Amino acid sequence: MATEVRRLQDGDLLTSHTVGRTKLLTANDQNPYFQPLAQLVLMAFGPPLVISEEFAHLKGVDSIHIYGSWASRYEGNTGPTPNDVDVLVIGTPSRDAVFDAAARSQARLGREVNVTQRTTEQWESATDGFSQQLRASPMIDVAYPSQDAEMEQGQ
Repeated sequence: MATEVRRLQDGDLLTSHTVGRTKLLTANDQNPYFQPLAQLVLMAFGPPLVISEEFAHLKGVDSIHIYGSWASRYEGNTGPTPNDVDVLVIGTPSRDAVFDAAARSQARLGREVNVTQRTTEQWESATDGFSQQLRASPMIDVAYPSQDAEMEQGQ
């Protein structure tokens, strides 16, 4: 591990300073490689991956999306660090199963996961202000195995 840390320091991706006998490492966000690497780590280990994994076995899901401040920051909009992750589940899964998946996601992410659930018909025909605002705001599509793909794998 020390070799990798040294390489990151040599590449100016990490900065360090010593406090007592402790060496503190910090990401160098001024490095031109910082943003692409942060994006890669976020895509590989962040909310889209965790939500995908925790919601993967729910039956009756047509699609899953992350919206709100987390999606806005992911899309590059400035603002404070999000305290939560807002998830839109489209389909007819069990409410209990959805909230169990949200609780597991919350435990893994260390931040609150709020779920809004709509049937496909409700989402497609919605004209309320909340739905219109969602459609006009950044939304991240979460990779989710479709029912058809699951059925094909079972054949």
